[in-house]
Amino acid sequence: MSIRQYRPRGRSRRGMTSRQAWILYTLFALTVGLQILYPLIHGGLLRFTTIAIVYCASLTMLAHALFSYGAKYLSLYLVITFSFSLLIEEIGSRTGWPFGEYHYSTTLGFQFFGVPLVVPFAWLMMAHPILILSRKLSPAWTFLIGGFGLMTWDLFVDPQMVAAGRWSWKIVGPHVPLQPSIPLSNTAGWLLGGMGLIAILHKVLPKERRKVGASVIAVELFLAWTLFSGIVGNLFFFHTPGVALIAGIPFLALLLPYYFVSHLGRPDIL
Repeated sequence: MSIRQYRPRGRSRRGMTSRQAWILYTLFALTVGLQILYPLIHGGLLRFTTIAIVYCASLTMLAHALFSYGAKYLSLYLVITFSFSLLIEEIGSRTGWPFGEYHYSTTLGFQFFGVPLVVPFAWLMMAHPILILSRKLSPAWTFLIGGFGLMTWDLFVDPQMVAAGRWSWKIVGPHVPLQPSIPLSNTAGWLLGGMGLIAILHKVLPKERRKVGASVIAVELFLAWTLFSGIVGNLFFFHTPGVALIAGIPFLALLLPYYFVSHLGRPDIL
């Protein structure tokens, strides 16, 4: 019996141009800087920073999608994710399905069919990195892992946005453990909606990266920062350790096997 390790093929590809790298990592640095600023400010500046974080982070991931997978991937990803998220958010805010009864405030800026424009961009921000992670962990169960990943990310986001008054819930039935302001129906809705979106993206979008383009390093940094900032922010700035626990453990449970497989490869046991 022997165990052989291998490096994933994608890491032998040539990297980005210097211009592409500057664009991608400048956007990522701006995202990190804005998120560091977030717990330190208040009032109108906080509102502006909240919206700016989402747009900047989504541009970071869209830039990675373009530089790594090409224009076809980017255009399909934009159309599918934006349309899906806008539709499910509009249905959700009007009917209460699948997330539960909630209401957006006017502090999130311009609304499109009753949904703040920044909300579909939040989906655009996370669906791409979660799709990459899910495809790497299990091509056969990508939709399930992807839905779980989006659901787990929302466990970080929803309590923070509710506390800031960006939207509000009508609690009917059980709430998320250690998150009394968030109904459990929202978590179920994100799992269901996330599975649906990731299933479509996995079916439609190209799987191979360009021979010359961005690696997955920016995505890995983004996911690691999402976990780190979510835990640190809730523990030391927002004083909500329950959020850090409930969201941090499952998010870490996704990232650890991904980093193991991505960097060490799956062993072939003969």
